[in-house]
Amino acid sequence: MKKCIQCGWLFTSESDQAQKDMEIIIEDNRIVSVGKIGHCDEKDMEVIDLRDKFVMPGLIDAHTHIVLSGPMDTTAVYQMLPGDAMLCAMENAKKDMQAGFTTLRDVSSIYFVDISLRNAIRQKRVVGPRLVVSGMMLSSTGGHIDSHFAPHVKDAALGMVVDTPDEARKAARLNFKYGADVLKLAATGGVMSMGDAPGSTDLTYEEMKAAIEIAKAHGHTSSAHAHGAEGIKNAIRAGITSIEHGMLIDEEGMQMLAEHGTYLIPTIVAAYRIVEGAKNLAPWMVQKAEECLKNHMKNLAKMRELGVKIGFGSDVGTTFNYHGEQGLEFALMVEAGFRPEETLLAATRVNAQLLQMEDQIGTIAAGKLADIVAFDKNPLEDITAMQACSFVMQDGEIYKS
Repeated sequence: MKKCIQCGWLFTSESDQAQKDMEIIIEDNRIVSVGKIGHCDEKDMEVIDLRDKFVMPGLIDAHTHIVLSGPMDTTAVYQMLPGDAMLCAMENAKKDMQAGFTTLRDVSSIYFVDISLRNAIRQKRVVGPRLVVSGMMLSSTGGHIDSHFAPHVKDAALGMVVDTPDEARKAARLNFKYGADVLKLAATGGVMSMGDAPGSTDLTYEEMKAAIEIAKAHGHTSSAHAHGAEGIKNAIRAGITSIEHGMLIDEEGMQMLAEHGTYLIPTIVAAYRIVEGAKNLAPWMVQKAEECLKNHMKNLAKMRELGVKIGFGSDVGTTFNYHGEQGLEFALMVEAGFRPEETLLAATRVNAQLLQMEDQIGTIAAGKLADIVAFDKNPLEDITAMQACSFVMQDGEIYKS
């Protein structure tokens, strides 16, 4: 039976305008048509009344960590068994979908849990968002995902440690061997990682270029954890698809993002949550988060004016950054100077283009997959509405009503 969703307000993401009193006709898992309420004969249709809601495409979070649940540090992750990690990922993915995120790009996991969960969701063995996954992140010795345990503790890293272009190629090939969709690299140090500095360069240009060439040869995109200015520019020169965070970027880096068409995923909320919870955290972590946030909002305003392609990503799963609560990122983007409608487009159409899935998701239009969510209030008038999703349809099936 066809479904007819009647909408109070409809934001299709094909433009930056919302339309009133619209309806969406769905058959199986596809959108058949979109028009004014009554444009189709509703006889023999299941009518879903959302005339008091703001309706839009399913949200896409382009920077998630489904095996992390907001830990104060990463020590507990080293103690997880593979089965525990999978159960944790299943719970977190479900929370994200209940918040309206029907597609996630997961950028670094452990034990290839993200790949296993993606496969299980595709096979309908478990319920969860559509996943685009990276497998294990690549970093250097002493870099963002390497541990700082005693020297006799071997192979303790939250990813793959590589120190030459050949090692980078091999690690990239290993990820794709087991089914990764996207390559994740650590171009610089990070905030939650002890012993490094966000501005320091980790992987070299040559190492990143070697790994990215493997990704391109397999038809895949790539992303780079990158705070520091030089690491950002090295990754762009190496051919990276998206820069994650970009918080210590310089003017040259901003221009390069615009000129190369490289995407930026800002993840403001990740550093914000650490600063917000400062009294409970190690001073070194708070200090690094404050350093990263210092000019981030101002730089985002500049990059927006330059026309940089800016998507939506929350880094959800990092410290105090809980799954299902990443909607705060919308409000922080507005605080940085984005119009509310720009933030909605970032989490739908722009991210669908980043994932190279714009022919399937990201907008509400005939022929697209029926990923549709709704909110009680109009986020174009009050962006905090994005923190309370009340309806979720993914692939034509209702998961929250």
